[in-house]
Amino acid sequence: MEWLEASTENCPVQRTLDVIGEKWTLLILRDAVNGVRRFDDFHRHIGLSEAVLSDRLRKLTAAGILKTTPYREPGTRSRNEYRLTRKGWDLWPVLMALTQWGEMHTLGPEGPVLDIRHTDCDAPVRVTVECTTEHTTLTPRDVTARLATGAHPRS
Repeated sequence: MEWLEASTENCPVQRTLDVIGEKWTLLILRDAVNGVRRFDDFHRHIGLSEAVLSDRLRKLTAAGILKTTPYREPGTRSRNEYRLTRKGWDLWPVLMALTQWGEMHTLGPEGPVLDIRHTDCDAPVRVTVECTTEHTTLTPRDVTARLATGAHPRS
């Protein structure tokens, strides 16, 4: 069976996009990675409607990417903060790759919004694809994609 004959129903890219493949969702994740926790802060910083924000936060929570933690300001009702779970933090390299691509291909003349550096040595960071055995950086020419056990014919 060849790639074009395989069903994409079980494709991890497709399944990931079903969960996070929407602009507002990715911007919520960007802000969560950068320490935004509260509904009003997401709303003010991203600029989306309260209804859309509520919907996306609910979906991210249901998917196990965010969890809610109650908090209460003195004199106000209890509310929830939204914090990334381990599953949510596992999306950090994806956001870093999007940032890296954007800085390379879509950056405006004013430069990047964030300067992301390694805390220990202050060097810029970058996302790479590497061999799990040799720990060498790979390009698309260095890899072979084969259909795996989850592949089945298109119906």
